[in-house]
Amino acid sequence: MKYSLRRLSTVEPNFQTQLAQLLATDTAASEAVQQTVREIIQAVRTRGDAALIEYTNGFDQRNIRAASELEERDLDASRARVEPAVCAALEAAAARIRAYHARQQLPSWDYTEPDGSVLGQQVTALDRAGIYVPGGKAAYPSSVLMNAIPAKLAGVGEIIMVVPAPRGVIDPVVLCAAAIAGVDRVFSIGGAQAVAALAYGTATVPAVDKIVGPGNVYVASAKAQVFGRVGIDMIAGPSEILIVCDGATDPDWIAMDLFSQAEHDEQAQAVLISPDAAFLTRVAVSIERLLPTLERAAIIAAALTQRGALIQVRDLTEAVELVNQIAPEHLELSVADPRALLPLIRHAGSIFLGRYVAESLGDYCAGPNHVLPTSGTARFSSPLGVYDFQKRTSVIELSPLAASRLGRLAGTLARAEGLTAHARSAEYRILPDGAGAGGD
Repeated sequence: MKYSLRRLSTVEPNFQTQLAQLLATDTAASEAVQQTVREIIQAVRTRGDAALIEYTNGFDQRNIRAASELEERDLDASRARVEPAVCAALEAAAARIRAYHARQQLPSWDYTEPDGSVLGQQVTALDRAGIYVPGGKAAYPSSVLMNAIPAKLAGVGEIIMVVPAPRGVIDPVVLCAAAIAGVDRVFSIGGAQAVAALAYGTATVPAVDKIVGPGNVYVASAKAQVFGRVGIDMIAGPSEILIVCDGATDPDWIAMDLFSQAEHDEQAQAVLISPDAAFLTRVAVSIERLLPTLERAAIIAAALTQRGALIQVRDLTEAVELVNQIAPEHLELSVADPRALLPLIRHAGSIFLGRYVAESLGDYCAGPNHVLPTSGTARFSSPLGVYDFQKRTSVIELSPLAASRLGRLAGTLARAEGLTAHARSAEYRILPDGAGAGGD
């Protein structure tokens, strides 16, 4: 299997230039894709189910006459079509995901000021959420669990799942996961047309408040274009793994961890950072030996060639500086004392501590969410969680005395801004001199 893997060092004078080239990625859809998606969205907005059916039949080689919704018995029956061991694994993973995300639930709160005013925050769930699940080339039941379980725990009123069914086929493992996760309704539609249906609603598919879940470039473009009409989780780029190793971990383990993300697609990124040059060489040897043993070797080879690298640093302190600069989706700290480095990491989607935790455990069953910020957006974004399906509303209740006191303050500020109606609205509540002295 032919491939090449960059070998970089921070002591090289042009290292930052080389790093910038390594990290460069264009996640924006081409203008042709965006235009196609615009047309699909407009058609679904104006023609509803008719357009949805038309695009579904054309793209997925089907012959449906109505937007296909699966019945509850179809989800329940899917369990019988899945190997018991796989179903049990989904149940176990779901239990761990629930246990983790249950700790994210936000309570409403308030406090009372001395004058009797009450200020607070009310937390409420979204009425309806839409989950997009890819179909076709691969099945992603783990994605169903990671998206639906936080929504369920948040208290979302109704969870709508859309999944494409090329030639009318949906992997039963995906439906089994939907049943386990508590998805309320499932439609066998996909692509940009499914995103448009979720955003604007049709006679058959209800409009949702937020759309989450991964998809191809057309799905990603559609999510970007309907944002504002609905919320979205993020525009995800190619998968990434960054490993920091002190040189004492089995090089085969590290090589396979790099492969675990590189096998997603040719644009995935797998990078190893170490102060030990000899260890980097041993990992390169492991890569050479192990790569031909994998079914997706061609995809991995392309990913390593395009966006993979072995980077030598002066020490682990410099490694941490690089981590924060890169802000990776997945970060493995495969070192003797990972806890010592943890407080120094400011930017990463998910952090795996120690030699024994493979990133792939986070993808499936560790508990934390695997929907993570990519392409450096961990600088300002967080993993998907319960809080993404909840809203926070400010609550203000004022006593007459507080309204009077704040009315003077607001009036002064509003007039400074030239907003007279604001000022007079606040000042109407000012009590006459001497009134309210008793705290009424």
